[in-house]
Amino acid sequence: MSTTSVVSNTKTEESGLLDAVDARTSLAGSNRMEILLFSLGTSETFGINVFKVREVSVAPFITKAPNMPTGVEGLISLRGNVIPVLSLAKVLGLSMPGGSLGGSMMVTEYSKRTLGFLVEGVDRIVRVEWDKVRAPDNVATTANAFITAITELPDGKLVSILDVETVLANTFGDAVVGAIAPIAGGHDLNIFFVDDSAVARRKITEVLDKLGVKHKYAVNGLEAWNRLEGMASHAAHAGRHVGEEMDVILVDAEMPEMDGYVLTRKIKADPRFDGIPVVMHSSLSSEANRAMGKQVGVDAYVAKFDADILADTLRPLLARGH
Repeated sequence: MSTTSVVSNTKTEESGLLDAVDARTSLAGSNRMEILLFSLGTSETFGINVFKVREVSVAPFITKAPNMPTGVEGLISLRGNVIPVLSLAKVLGLSMPGGSLGGSMMVTEYSKRTLGFLVEGVDRIVRVEWDKVRAPDNVATTANAFITAITELPDGKLVSILDVETVLANTFGDAVVGAIAPIAGGHDLNIFFVDDSAVARRKITEVLDKLGVKHKYAVNGLEAWNRLEGMASHAAHAGRHVGEEMDVILVDAEMPEMDGYVLTRKIKADPRFDGIPVVMHSSLSSEANRAMGKQVGVDAYVAKFDADILADTLRPLLARGH
């Protein structure tokens, strides 16, 4: 897809992009995703999951506002809604040529927030296999802190996939986890969770600690499946059901090497995990993604990040463990 066919100025063209995005929901569960490639004026190519992009347009006029966080250039009115617009280059600590803020804007929708991301330009949408996506190298750069994964295109070009949850938390602050009542007997309950975002893992841990339940975690879908299989085999060898070691499994949707849909399908197809609820916890909060979660068998779907809703979703499922 060329730049001109991705970038849109009219509502009709934007709707066409949205229709195309909705049509891609069939990819969920196939361990594939599609990413929109974009540039920030450097030699590096960046990508963002298409499911998080609502529309793409030329950079609009932005109304400056006082006391904005670093990287927030101001506000725009988009079809009756006022949304903040961020310069991704500034957030990532990069310099755009000539001090430009970028010629294109991606309107993103995730974690129940709508944000405008200014970029130098958008390129095309490409399909990638999650098992070809890996965690970034531990290189101590400012930009690397905002990258959740790396993948390689057929032409050998490397693509850095943006960690939008870290962008959100770094710009506007972490979601506050308030008072959450502990579960009676929570010290006897166990949750296994998996999420590739360090920000998400930290917030999930806060909620589980406040609930008073024990927990273990993995950082990607493949690691989670390997650990779950190991726990199930160990339990079977000891003549026990693995449900005695975990009461709920909490999975992210987007993860390197194996996505949450495939992971859930594997768990639900394995009789060793019978009776253990699976909750999908994802920044992909559209009805299409909820429907895909239901299709692969999740017992509940929770949009990131609302600590109270997450806790309220887990309570009745954990009650089964008593």
